[in-house]
Amino acid sequence: MLYQAYQAHSDAFAPFRALARSGQEFLNNPWMAFRDHPLLRQAAAACEMVSRAGMSHLRPDFGFDHVMVNGEPVAVEEVAIETTPFCTLLHFRKDTTVVQPRMLVIAPLSGHFATLLRGTIATMLQDHDVYVTDWANARNVSLLNGRFDLDDHIALIMQFMRTLGPDLNVLAVCQPAVSALAATALLAQDNDPMQPKTLTLMGGPIDTRAAPTKVSRFAEAHSVEWLERHVIDTVPLRYAGALRRVYPGFLQLAGFMSMNLDRHVTAHVDLFKHLVAGDGDSAEATKKFYDEYTAVMDLPADFYLQTIDRVFHRQALARGEFVSHGVKVDPGAIENTSVYAIEGEKDDICAVGQTSAVHELLTGLSNGKKRHYVQPGVGHYGVFNGRGWRNEIYPRMRDFVLGKD
Repeated sequence: MLYQAYQAHSDAFAPFRALARSGQEFLNNPWMAFRDHPLLRQAAAACEMVSRAGMSHLRPDFGFDHVMVNGEPVAVEEVAIETTPFCTLLHFRKDTTVVQPRMLVIAPLSGHFATLLRGTIATMLQDHDVYVTDWANARNVSLLNGRFDLDDHIALIMQFMRTLGPDLNVLAVCQPAVSALAATALLAQDNDPMQPKTLTLMGGPIDTRAAPTKVSRFAEAHSVEWLERHVIDTVPLRYAGALRRVYPGFLQLAGFMSMNLDRHVTAHVDLFKHLVAGDGDSAEATKKFYDEYTAVMDLPADFYLQTIDRVFHRQALARGEFVSHGVKVDPGAIENTSVYAIEGEKDDICAVGQTSAVHELLTGLSNGKKRHYVQPGVGHYGVFNGRGWRNEIYPRMRDFVLGKD
């Protein structure tokens, strides 16, 4: 019933947002007399703030049309390589004959769309042939397509690794670090020739015991049964995934924002001030961030609950007790895939130590194939976006992929 209540509230508020949008356009019209009067500027800013209230459940565009390669602009085209009900393997195909390392970016399946990694991918496109897991909004996936759980997540990543073939490099950001490691280990256990060449794990919860955070403490403090009763609901009938059990995106966003509520309130107060002052650049930067941040997706309930149970409650992979589709996962079987753990000094979601714990599990991997880096001064988002990512983290990862010291 919670999802139904949210939908009813969203529907009821929609006319007010539309009215505010019209008011904003009217007050900002170049022909509007006294449009620069302080009271009118405040009214226009207030209308824009109201029109932006709420969230979107549609995936934003990546928006890549070209990228610089060797100093020359090269056209970029999005091509779906494989399409499944829950995910599309998307290729950013470049119009160039330059051969670049193949990179599979495994986006988080944790509330936001893969476009949250737009900045990550934009940086990598210069030097890599990039593919990304473009996860579907579960509320748009028909019940006829069955369930999707953590084991299915791992199996799908293995499938994509095999599709992209040998010499593949893999980057897993945040939550899918566990699945990416498990998939690589299972391929190694089978002596599969499609084992990736490198695996980079960024801010992922390999072992939440290493450095507990608000996120891990919350998960540990609530049983799977409690979460199933309080945060799992069914998709309303109007959507293609009607009656599918999901962890709704609006609840996830509420959780994300509550962790740093003061920061988000301050950002919106500053946005209002920038709009009133006519500081378009500052306002646009904030709007761009929140357009992405408030675009959310529903997660399959089975996937979410299994992740809570195995990753946060039992730390099954770190304890050597992780079983997927009846097979025990052994990271110690990985011998050929070089592994890089990257963390942010101020990460309050996956704190320093959670990701680097992977190296203790890689008992079959030589020290020369293990690498660890902590980026000073950045939080979780800064690990894969912003100046720290572009200027410090990415050059190190690029050298790692190329096999440089």
